[in-house]
Amino acid sequence: MRYFLELSYFGKAYHGWQNQPNAISVQEEIERALSVVFQQKTPIVGAGRTDAGVHAKQIFAHFDTDKELEKEAFRFKMNSLLPADIALRGFFKVKPDAHARFDALSRSYEYHIVQQKDPFLEDRSYFLKNKLNVEKMNEAAKILKDYTNFKCFSKSKTDVKTYNCKISAAVWKSENEVLIFYISADRFLRNMVRAIVGTLLEIGLGKQPIENMHEIIKSKDRSKAGTSVPAKALYLSRVTYPEIAIK
Repeated sequence: MRYFLELSYFGKAYHGWQNQPNAISVQEEIERALSVVFQQKTPIVGAGRTDAGVHAKQIFAHFDTDKELEKEAFRFKMNSLLPADIALRGFFKVKPDAHARFDALSRSYEYHIVQQKDPFLEDRSYFLKNKLNVEKMNEAAKILKDYTNFKCFSKSKTDVKTYNCKISAAVWKSENEVLIFYISADRFLRNMVRAIVGTLLEIGLGKQPIENMHEIIKSKDRSKAGTSVPAKALYLSRVTYPEIAIK
């Protein structure tokens, strides 16, 4: 039987989602807990790979087992085994061929910026005291939806077959004194959101005009885009699936 796990985690202590030979990962901790529950090695496949220090409000992973799971007992046991910064929010049985990564229709991220020093948000947001023109940043963000090739925002050395992504939403909103960038797409490239945010901030700081966004994207050159912003303020916030894949 195949199950989907719905998880959330605070990424500060981890070298990203994916298993690493010499660094601790979120995937490693979840697989370790599963191996205790089932008394055997139980690999999982995640919906995506977050970089070191990035958080997830919602992420899914699938695994296979021949055991029928008791809802409350399994969740309680897993959460007691997982470290405090990783939580199992829920789980459900899916079709045998349902895939946490390949069946995902969209992924959404948030990037949090604070403009006044706040010790309680130090590990959860990016402190930027310089005045930002949010209206210009939103005008530039709209341009993203006019393109599909985002090689200019991708980490240079990455093994992908295509740099094409379909961005469905990209907007800045101010909520409770936190400036949040919301972005959704069918897929994302490595480092893409942090590079996009860095570029939009340059526009918001008046370092380059809105129109430059067109030239940056058309160039397909990472060096033309802005500097990547810190990982600690980035959250994977939502992953969606077609109902047919998980029923």
